[in-house]
Amino acid sequence: MSTETLFEEEVVEKQVAEHNLIVYNDDVNTFDHVIESLIKICKHDAVQAEQCTMLIHYKGKCDVKSGDYEKLKGMCTGLLDRGISAEVE
Repeated sequence: MSTETLFEEEVVEKQVAEHNLIVYNDDVNTFDHVIESLIKICKHDAVQAEQCTMLIHYKGKCDVKSGDYEKLKGMCTGLLDRGISAEVE
């Protein structure tokens, strides 16, 4: 005789609205300024900041950070204060 026990697992997913911080290309800021700003404001490492800056330059924009709106809003303000075009989507 065999006894089989079935376990029902409940999976609860916490849905968090994921937002993106987008930085746009312009003809004003230097590569170094954007790189330094991404390191300071967005806590990128040097390689990540350089790669994002290249994408911004050649593609016109780049998602530099994703996460919750409030956190990204502060970073966006920091970039805007440095003269860098950015928005949270």
